[in-house]
Amino acid sequence: MDVSPPLGLLAELTHRCPLHCPYCSNPLDLVRGKEELGTGQWLGVLDQARDLGVLQVHMSGGEPLARHDLVELVARASDLGCYVNLVTSGLGLTEPKLARLAEAGIAHVQLSVQGADTELADRIAGTTAHARKLAAADVVKRFDLPLTVNVVLHRANHHQVGPLIELAERLGADRLELANTQYYGWALRNRAALMPTPEQLAAAEPVVRAAKERLRGRMEIVYVVSDYYEAHPKPCMYGWGARQLTVAPNGDVLPCPAASAITTLALDNVRDRPLAEIWYDSSSFNAFRGEDWMRAPCRECPRRTIDFGGCRCQAFLLTGDAAATDPVCSLSPDRQLVDAILAAPADPPFVMRAGAPR
Repeated sequence: MDVSPPLGLLAELTHRCPLHCPYCSNPLDLVRGKEELGTGQWLGVLDQARDLGVLQVHMSGGEPLARHDLVELVARASDLGCYVNLVTSGLGLTEPKLARLAEAGIAHVQLSVQGADTELADRIAGTTAHARKLAAADVVKRFDLPLTVNVVLHRANHHQVGPLIELAERLGADRLELANTQYYGWALRNRAALMPTPEQLAAAEPVVRAAKERLRGRMEIVYVVSDYYEAHPKPCMYGWGARQLTVAPNGDVLPCPAASAITTLALDNVRDRPLAEIWYDSSSFNAFRGEDWMRAPCRECPRRTIDFGGCRCQAFLLTGDAAATDPVCSLSPDRQLVDAILAAPADPPFVMRAGAPR
């Protein structure tokens, strides 16, 4: 099949992070600091990514500010002509640090927020963080950089959708992402504690709809639904291996950020194989491209070009088969698996994300 070049690279520079959020999508087996790609290797990845056609580079983690070479990596990506986005907890994003990053070419900052008030936000983050996040947002706006506030929604904070929108307004956010939890990694381990109730979802929808209308032209609001409750699954990244690729801290190259969850997928590594070769020719990237891999009911479904059969990672985690129809789909023969999860007792304590070993 005809494969287009990727538009975006998610550069997961490290799994080290000062937060311990129970909804983190990083794998349970975090990459050790000593296993991370070195500076020269990451510079090579950026060069290869631009040659491949990448125009956007999202510097993420973990916490990318934990890398001593972040300014150098941002400068290389910017010099190559890429739009560079910093995805950060905000902890450590001081004015001197952002000054160096801005000079190097940071074009946008995405800041995570865990709750609308300090007590809840710090409890979810597992550390004293909220006040430092607000200070980081102020620094970003002083540098006149575009700011996205990202909030992962779940049972513990879903009731704060309205106050979270108001907080994003006060912070001067240009964009607000209200994203219901996707259940991979630590979030999957905490699924029973994180799953929102139908009542929470019903209450949030009109609040978000009204805010979108009120703030139109001033702040974009993106609301990612809780797809376990939906009749149709969420689309898989515009299609598997279609527009973006992820490079993990150890150099593994992923067709989507959660693809390491599919343990039957053989991943290639940039230490061993060129990025372009991985994008075009690897078994992992070609595994679910197009429609040939689809079975019934996906193969005959008119939505197959809209949701691509749903999330491959979610299908694997729920059924053990990455080629299965996403069980979220009402047409899936495995939909009862999702219904059983929704009917199960909920609200146990969080298992907080562990720190990445050195």
